[in-house]
Amino acid sequence: MLLTLTAALWGASYMFIKIALDDFSEGAIVCIRTALGAALLLGIASRTGALGGLAARWRWIVAIGFLQVVGPFLLITYGENHVSSSLTAILLSTVPIFTAVLALGFDHAERSHGWGLVGIAMGIVGVVLLFGFDLAGNSDELLGGAMMVLAALGYAISWMLVKHKLAGMSAVGVAGATVGVAAIATLPLLMLAPPDHVPGVGAISSMIALGAGGTGLAFALYHTLIHDIGPRRASMLGYIAPGFSIFYGVVLLGEALTPAAIGGLVLILAGSWLGAEGRLPRFLRRSEPSRSSAPEPARAR
Repeated sequence: MLLTLTAALWGASYMFIKIALDDFSEGAIVCIRTALGAALLLGIASRTGALGGLAARWRWIVAIGFLQVVGPFLLITYGENHVSSSLTAILLSTVPIFTAVLALGFDHAERSHGWGLVGIAMGIVGVVLLFGFDLAGNSDELLGGAMMVLAALGYAISWMLVKHKLAGMSAVGVAGATVGVAAIATLPLLMLAPPDHVPGVGAISSMIALGAGGTGLAFALYHTLIHDIGPRRASMLGYIAPGFSIFYGVVLLGEALTPAAIGGLVLILAGSWLGAEGRLPRFLRRSEPSRSSAPEPARAR
């Protein structure tokens, strides 16, 4: 349930960014959304005593804030000038692939074997398919797609760092602190490029939803998932979020969904599942004998 709720919130973020770009600069969007998200998260954290112990690890908080929020958020926002929100979500669903690749060298507990390695290869093929067909139109589209892939890599690295460097810290506290770092770091971008006209109702509503829901609540939920089930399994929300994003983009924004995008999505999601789980789905595996058909053990007489 938490994965689905987080995916629905996260999946809507790309649609809200696309709408907000009509009236806000890229830097302003990142600064405002992180400021709203930080206000919500830090307010909850302070009331629940979830900020304890974070000061001693401030260096990691800052580093993760840049890797997890500042870098990816700016890359995604600038990249959406060139690619659709649907394609953005598909490319960002490569986070589990990057997580599995990083685990091969840095995290034995998260390391993939067998089918997991096949899944990594499938995901890479899916990305190549998207770049070869949907993003091959011009250099701007290729640049936008590259920004999304780089953002996905930043997410994967940051989730690993959260697990190993901030273990035992409150999920809400970590989320609030890292998002707060991003709000401060991007404040100069807002000051350099504030809105040059009064934003429309749609853009303002999108910013509020993006900050409170897609940034504040979604980050709190995702950090909770990392704490409870680990970054590899938590990254499985990447299987669900693209579905929401595609629905929002196609139905609400009128974006096109090409056969190449569908094929790339299938390969990436299938590869991500294999990379995270390391096994085939249950329905593809050989059926095991049922309890009724298995011989009963001899009873003691």
